[in-house]
Amino acid sequence: MGMSTTDQPWGCPNSSSNITSKPSRNSSSHPRAPVEIFLENNLPETISVRACESRMDLMRAVIIGAEGTPYHDGLFFFDIHFPDNYPSVPPMVHYHSGGLRINPNLYSSGKVCSSLLGTWNGNPREQWLPQESTMLQLLVSIQALILNQKPYFNEPAYERTKGTPSGEAYSKVYSENVYISSLRTMVYGMRKSPKHFEEFVRSHYFERAHDILKAANGYIDGAPVCSIVKGTSQVESMKFRTDTTRKQQGY
Repeated sequence: MGMSTTDQPWGCPNSSSNITSKPSRNSSSHPRAPVEIFLENNLPETISVRACESRMDLMRAVIIGAEGTPYHDGLFFFDIHFPDNYPSVPPMVHYHSGGLRINPNLYSSGKVCSSLLGTWNGNPREQWLPQESTMLQLLVSIQALILNQKPYFNEPAYERTKGTPSGEAYSKVYSENVYISSLRTMVYGMRKSPKHFEEFVRSHYFERAHDILKAANGYIDGAPVCSIVKGTSQVESMKFRTDTTRKQQGY
């Protein structure tokens, strides 16, 4: 799969750095500077952010998919652009999709649909509040609320079917399809690692390779998607083996 130009909307031309030290004195007036300091002290281990040293308005983040979701062990990259009037307005965020649609809120074009970003008209209390909202809140919300266990219900039209037999059945099939797309995203990320994250990607998949393969084989053998946590399955499943074989024919 070739790289889509939509995966590089704001290119960091030179080097980048981990959020591990305070910004330099000559950059402290830029609105990104306090963001760096805040993230340095508060980022969870499953989210990593790097700053573009030559462009104070750019950052790149990677979120590790959580256990118990169809995204588990995957790496999901986002480019972040801070407008001059940030934090009066939210940042702009672009998802590295590789041309794949893995979630109702993450478009293949790279658009991230979120109330916090102003790209979705949700509850006013969920929208960006200049005096309260933070970059950390945004990243954690993407991980917890978008890349969640049952992404099918992220679609507003389907949310009301949550808990019903038909809704849960459709959700299960959707999660199976998402898991396959997540595996394809892994392959895409290894072949076309985002700039300045090449070693991060290699190390991550080297460390997680056993768990990823064991989970994939478990699902093929009939375990439900999302049920395998560190190589153990809890319940029997249905037709994932057939669905996977059918989809692999066109891979």
